[in-house]
Amino acid sequence: MRFATATLTLLAASPAVVSAAGKLGWALGNKKEDGSTCKTSSDYEDDFDAIKSETGSTVVRTYSATDCNTTSHILPAAKSKDFQIVLGIWVYSDDEDDASFVNDFAEVKKVVEDGEYNDYIYAVTVGSESLYREDVSGDFLNKRIKTVKEAMPDGIKVGTADSWNKFQDGTANPVIEGGYADILLANAFSYWQGQKISNATGSFYDDVYQAFGVIQEKSGSTDGIELWVGETGWPTDGDDYQNAEPSVANAEQFYHEAICGMTTWGFNVFVFEAFDEPGKEGAVGEDGTVADETHWGAMNADRTLKWDSGLKC
Repeated sequence: MRFATATLTLLAASPAVVSAAGKLGWALGNKKEDGSTCKTSSDYEDDFDAIKSETGSTVVRTYSATDCNTTSHILPAAKSKDFQIVLGIWVYSDDEDDASFVNDFAEVKKVVEDGEYNDYIYAVTVGSESLYREDVSGDFLNKRIKTVKEAMPDGIKVGTADSWNKFQDGTANPVIEGGYADILLANAFSYWQGQKISNATGSFYDDVYQAFGVIQEKSGSTDGIELWVGETGWPTDGDDYQNAEPSVANAEQFYHEAICGMTTWGFNVFVFEAFDEPGKEGAVGEDGTVADETHWGAMNADRTLKWDSGLKC
């Protein structure tokens, strides 16, 4: 099997990646349960309480430093609850004056220069699937990462998050080989590949191994760049995407088999996502199909569990 071959190859080539249990983290939205109002620090504190209680995790990733004033609200909550945050800087285009980058970067710089919350910043991602959307080239993204890296104090990792295939097919090679990325997040969704749940775990593992294998090969190291699955999960309701069917049962199966299996083997995984986002717009798959994105939470928008087996791996 292709999956088995990829698995054995990576295990042989990179024992450091799978030597200990991996970290489990959560993607977190910045809107309240109503889907339109921005979260405050107290909302994030409630999020963190639920995440820690139900999963044991104390690390989350966000996407934009300035949207909904996320940074100014989430970091005080992180300090209060002893959580680690991955802050996001959007990269929308190769325009040097791209407002999304300029504003988010300025916010992150302001925070780290102040220093009060630096112990609670796990990393900073520069761009989120910007290569997948073809917003920028690998060379330009590497330049953006360099700019951010040079402004960060020691101890705050800098990198990017993108689709697994952009690492696998060479698009991200300038970032991998550039020498500025401390951390890389590869997103991998069996659902968005139209997989039946019976093949979802194998497909997910294969994608991740291919992406990580290229990163290790091009970087020349098995541990020089910290690797995470940046996003993965399964919707509990909504639209079929090719052969992929949303349901609570399928999401539960994927969580325990694929996600918990991956962390048990020593890989770091961010789950997409912690809670449902009722106000979120639909996403468009590669075949042009629009699918609902409001039911991707492992928990409901009110922070209650969706399945009886829980979220402890």
